[in-house]
Amino acid sequence: MKNLEIYIHIPFCVRKCEYCDFLSFPADDDAKLRYVKGIMAEMIFYGPLMKNYQVSSVYIGGGTPSYIDEQWIAALMEGVFDCFNVLPDAEISIECNPGTLSREKLLAYRDAGINRLSIGLQSANNDELKLLGRIHTFEQFVTNYEVARNVGFKNINVDLMYGLPGQSASQYMATVNKIIRLHPDHISAYSLIVEKGTPFYEKYKFDMVRQEAGMRTEFLPNEDELYDMEKAGQKAFMDAGYRQYETSNYAKRGMECRHNIGYWTRADYLGLGIGAASLISNVRYTNTSDMDEYLSRCRHIHDVGDDIFRANLHVAADVIDKKGQMEEFMFLGLRMNEGVTREAFERAFGISIDAIYKDTIDSLKKQELLVVKAGHIYLSERGKDVANYVMAQFLRD
Repeated sequence: MKNLEIYIHIPFCVRKCEYCDFLSFPADDDAKLRYVKGIMAEMIFYGPLMKNYQVSSVYIGGGTPSYIDEQWIAALMEGVFDCFNVLPDAEISIECNPGTLSREKLLAYRDAGINRLSIGLQSANNDELKLLGRIHTFEQFVTNYEVARNVGFKNINVDLMYGLPGQSASQYMATVNKIIRLHPDHISAYSLIVEKGTPFYEKYKFDMVRQEAGMRTEFLPNEDELYDMEKAGQKAFMDAGYRQYETSNYAKRGMECRHNIGYWTRADYLGLGIGAASLISNVRYTNTSDMDEYLSRCRHIHDVGDDIFRANLHVAADVIDKKGQMEEFMFLGLRMNEGVTREAFERAFGISIDAIYKDTIDSLKKQELLVVKAGHIYLSERGKDVANYVMAQFLRD
């Protein structure tokens, strides 16, 4: 049987953070319940179509999944187990905001079969948390982290963010060191991206342009300061025994996020909920992002045309041609420290990687941006600093 990953999108949150451009919004209990029922209808529709798949991972993301009643999360997990072939050792994650967690919720998650938490801390500095628009304090995070350990969670990720307005390298490293002392199993450390349509964009859009141009900034760390933060954090994590296995992710041995690795290696995945994307047999499907439209269509889900996987929920179903598949294989695979292998490329496409990318690989190797060793092709330390440039070279005209 083929492996399948499942993503469940919970768009609800107490309030939107200042930097957030994700599909998320507040809602009342009635809207939340109708939405959970909609996702259940999707599961019932897709279950028979996925009978030849085995589920290797489930990821409940948002929004803030921990914002909704724990009974509804338990109901969703029951639906997953009822409708799909879930492997006994499947990785099952839920995103949590420390301000919406409780012992009761954590116990319910554990009993529902969830075995991994991804806690969005972002900073251990309460002033920075307030600036970001987060609804929690660092003290709330520590309390809930300790409760999660006490009730039996042995796989916990903590999200951190650096490059915040007014943040210095020493302030970021204070957060890093506090988290390292808690010994989470996995750490994700991301640079702030100022996205259009967010309050942060209105405040810092001109500073963002200066930052990207390498100019002096007023509020955001400049390009050199951002680089120093990244490298200082990287060294601290690795000195503490974490292995960097992807651009922004660090894990203790054996605790890498299997769900995300599936994305980067182009595994098939099924997305449930508004705005969710799926990749099935090299077709990328996208659900409607309109809540009313989604709930209306969930009352009678049906397939569309000759494609049994395409449902009336989808606003797009894009077939990825062989060229696009190869490009994704390269630029997603190169996000990981181990890179891509010649063997995997040939197995996926029936042709050697050199037949397609030899000149590109040779050029990047000559620039000391790629390492080619023992069948693996991966970014050099210098290449990691210009990763976007390297990956762009594999986009063929």
